Amino acid sequence: MGTNRLVIRDAQIIDGTGAPAFHGDVAVENGRIVAVGKVDGAAGATEIQAGGRVLAPGFIDIHTHYDPQICWDRLATPSLEHGVTTVVFGNCSLSLAPVRPEHRRKLVKMFEKIEDIKEPTFNEGVPFSWESFGDYLTFIRPGLGINVGALVGHSALRYYVMGTEAQERVATDAEIAEMCRLLEEAMADGAMGLSISYVDIDENGKAVPSRYADMREKVALCQAMAKSGRGVLQTVPYFIDIERQLANIRELGELSLASGVTCSIAPIVFSPLGPQNWRRSLDELEAQQARGAKVFGQSMPRTFDINIRLSETSFLLYSLPSWNAIMDKPVAERLGLFGDPAARQRLVMEGAALTPLLMNTLIGQTYAPENAGLTGRTLADIARERGKAMPDVMLDIALVDGLRTEFQIRGAIHADPEIVGNILDHPLIHIGGSDAGAHIAQFCGAGDTAYMLERFVRDYGRLTLERAVHRMTGELARDWGIVDRGTIAVGMAADLVIFDPATVSRGAEIFVADFPGGANRYVRHAEGFDKVIVNGEIVVDRGAYTEARTGTIV
Repeated sequence: MGTNRLVIRDAQIIDGTGAPAFHGDVAVENGRIVAVGKVDGAAGATEIQAGGRVLAPGFIDIHTHYDPQICWDRLATPSLEHGVTTVVFGNCSLSLAPVRPEHRRKLVKMFEKIEDIKEPTFNEGVPFSWESFGDYLTFIRPGLGINVGALVGHSALRYYVMGTEAQERVATDAEIAEMCRLLEEAMADGAMGLSISYVDIDENGKAVPSRYADMREKVALCQAMAKSGRGVLQTVPYFIDIERQLANIRELGELSLASGVTCSIAPIVFSPLGPQNWRRSLDELEAQQARGAKVFGQSMPRTFDINIRLSETSFLLYSLPSWNAIMDKPVAERLGLFGDPAARQRLVMEGAALTPLLMNTLIGQTYAPENAGLTGRTLADIARERGKAMPDVMLDIALVDGLRTEFQIRGAIHADPEIVGNILDHPLIHIGGSDAGAHIAQFCGAGDTAYMLERFVRDYGRLTLERAVHRMTGELARDWGIVDRGTIAVGMAADLVIFDPATVSRGAEIFVADFPGGANRYVRHAEGFDKVIVNGEIVVDRGAYTEARTGTIV
């Protein structure tokens, strides 16, 4: 055998097909796998001794919002550290293209409201040197350290064609034809599919453009996408009402049957407030599969834990009018408004709606000496001790800290490991819904892959290692049309990860100030990952990034 660019030896290979693990070597040349099993002959240009650790395909994260971040951070940090070699963004009807120059700020404001990525970050980090979707892909392609699958956001597409009327009415036949033309063009330029929304609102509280589309528009777009021979339709349901969510799943069934495309709805989660909703959603997915439709749900392994800092943003407060109105103000103004005695009674009354979440709230990071002893205590205990309502105490604590106090909501939603394990193991559920790159001042979406291995394989034993890897690699590549990735086999792209299943961990959540425009975000630095390889080059080596930038558009 000739010299290989890279040889990984003495690995426990989990190939991404769901098959049992086996011991062996893998050889890579020119970014492709050229041998699997026993690699003899001359040593490779680079030799990696895996030492019996697991060698798996690189993980795929199908639900991120790295569209803005990839403009200045071609590594999509910190996802690569968690073994993710391919990210899909453009979800929930939002993408950064197509966009007319006069519509850029409108698009930014929708991102700001829906994904909590702030306007100053866009102003500093996103140049908007493109108009078409293809030109956006051309801009982000150079220097990618991670593979990217990009969806066209329906709200962006609709606004591009219809302007402000995109949020007023259904489209005309001519407008639908133009949207279809642009979508076909985007697919030819490398788009992975289309995303729509059934629930999102813009910065004015108005339904996003995608929600004004009728079935004839959606069918036409799905059929236009299908002309490319690939394409996924992603959406977020109206999760506020289970009956409407089930209707959304049924509509996706109709769209799949009318076009042949795969449809994906995110997220399917367990909540004690609707304890049977997850089961009803799975039943509806099964019903659509029985009809011949290709409709899948997405679910994440992590508990839906969230941090609230009144100095940042919080989608949990959108439904509380007085709180939301204050959160829309600059921080200096928020201090005065939250501290206004005349407003306190109204704020406390509205805040009572969050009682089920506040009962699961811990005090995290504090700043003022007066709050130093509160870290680790529950908000409920402090409220009982002070004889006040929890929202009242929350405001007292936050005001002392200049609103920076971290309130950690833990274990309230998607927290039962038995039920969540059942969801994650269901054949019509894809591992997804991470939201990595979005809501960055509320939680770190990156880390779900490590958490899957850490908790549901090692701690709970709900899935075998082979099953978990298959769910995050080969299965997603197959169903999302990523044709040359997701498994370890000769001819496949060499996206690989080496890790120790006994120590793999997503790491602690850390609040850092490293975003353009002075924005803060949560990150996690994984443990137990030895190497992350993208297209045959080591991009992460024991947690440290190398100079390799071998990512591509998939």
